Amino acid sequence: MITTTGVRLSSAVEVPSSFVEDYVDIYKYLHANPELSAQEFETAAYIEEHLAGLGIESFRCGGTGVVGILRNGEGPVIGFRADTDGLPIAEQTALDYSSQASGTLPDGSTAPVMHGCGHDTHITAALALASLLLERTDLWAGTLVLIFQPGEETAYGAKAMVDDGLWNRAPKPEVVLAQHVMPISQGKILVRGGHMASLADSWKITVHGRQAHGSQPEKSIDPIVAAAAMVLRLQTIVSRELAPSTPAVVTVGTFHAGLKENIIPEFAEFSVNVRTPDEDTRAVVLAAIRRIISAEAAASGAPEPTIVELNSFPRCYNDPASAQRVIEAFTQDFGADALIDAPLGMGSEDAGWLSDAIGVPGVFWAFGAFDPALFEDGAAPAGNHSPYFAPDARAAVVGGTGAALSGVLAFLGRP
Repeated sequence: MITTTGVRLSSAVEVPSSFVEDYVDIYKYLHANPELSAQEFETAAYIEEHLAGLGIESFRCGGTGVVGILRNGEGPVIGFRADTDGLPIAEQTALDYSSQASGTLPDGSTAPVMHGCGHDTHITAALALASLLLERTDLWAGTLVLIFQPGEETAYGAKAMVDDGLWNRAPKPEVVLAQHVMPISQGKILVRGGHMASLADSWKITVHGRQAHGSQPEKSIDPIVAAAAMVLRLQTIVSRELAPSTPAVVTVGTFHAGLKENIIPEFAEFSVNVRTPDEDTRAVVLAAIRRIISAEAAASGAPEPTIVELNSFPRCYNDPASAQRVIEAFTQDFGADALIDAPLGMGSEDAGWLSDAIGVPGVFWAFGAFDPALFEDGAAPAGNHSPYFAPDARAAVVGGTGAALSGVLAFLGRP
């Protein structure tokens, strides 16, 4: 909310317009300079420099992760995560600060890079949050652990930070908070207790065959036919092996085979992405995938396929009591109409590693950063992972910082 004196971030905090504009500039810089997962070298250095400028101690963790620690006397310890990586997307927004960056993919090829999921808004909000808490020590007491996490898009970063001794090097929190920008209206927040996002697994499957001339199929074991049968059969898992009320997704996202039309190739390769709501469903679906792949290969007289597990996202579960505490803070700061009761999303998040690793509650919410006019007449802006994904810069700063501040003060705020 803009007032005659500044910008209101929450019911308790108003900042000068110049504060918001400073962080809009930071957001635009970050948006124009994204880096791929586990390659966030310049981003990490930028975060470290900004934290140092605020007088905040920090350390590297998990490669390109950065941890900053704010202390303000006795009180609870809270963790707050902001992810930092971009995506291999060619930006098509036509913004004057759009990304022209490129990066190197795992196979060595070069790809354009974009903050197509809004992690630039998350970094900006966390940095602005740190600045505000330093200025307004009257509002809070305790310790805030700011976690700038790399590699969320590949389910790499949170676990890498934990494995690198995050909770041995930083104060152990009582709860870990995280947020995400989504294509919803400015001023809206999406949150609920329980599961907030799906578990996810990605596999690469190589189907082995026997190469032959296209005119002599009898001399081959055709991996394309076998792999095609697998792809079709995999689509029956959700429709025929799960109850209709169970949300799950099995997607084949890539399929590669052969170099010439008159050569039956030696192998075919495809990748599959799976989304499931809980560990029991995950086990059923993954077992079915293995069974189908093995059986279809046997039916074709082909060797056992090779399965490589690419990544695995953990649960993203909101502890009900902690989530209710955040919901009450949001309601007080932004009004009941601002809150959206979130259904289970089929997207995935690795923030759960940070809290589950030490057995403490986690709370994850989404905030809007888009002009409400974009939603008129049933329309909607481009979503996350689109080359046209373009949060409003000012709304991203105000909405993201306001939500972060409200959520953190729900636990660190002075009574």
